Amino acid sequence: MLAPPARLVCRTFIRGELNQVANIKSQIKRNRTNEAARLRNKAARSEVKTRIKTAVSSAAAASESAAEDLRMAVKRLDKAAARGIIHKNQASNRKSRLVKRINALTSPEA
Repeated sequence: MLAPPARLVCRTFIRGELNQVANIKSQIKRNRTNEAARLRNKAARSEVKTRIKTAVSSAAAASESAAEDLRMAVKRLDKAAARGIIHKNQASNRKSRLVKRINALTSPEA
């Protein structure tokens, strides 16, 4: 019995790496949407990290905008969880750690 012919795959460069992409039209489209989603998620995760760093640094400097920065960091964490970029429990854990950290920075030492 003859073996079925091997599926042809075209090779492309994605993110600077040589990758194999299927010749199936729907899979090529799926790869394109996955790449767009990856970049969108990466930007959202980066913004969450930036907001957290800003909140911590403004709390450490006893800035007037510390409460607003904390609110924005929590808002971005909630938004990332709602969009499925991070898990809701992960967002909750990060918020808890952030508030605990900021409270330690802003509380007067005894």
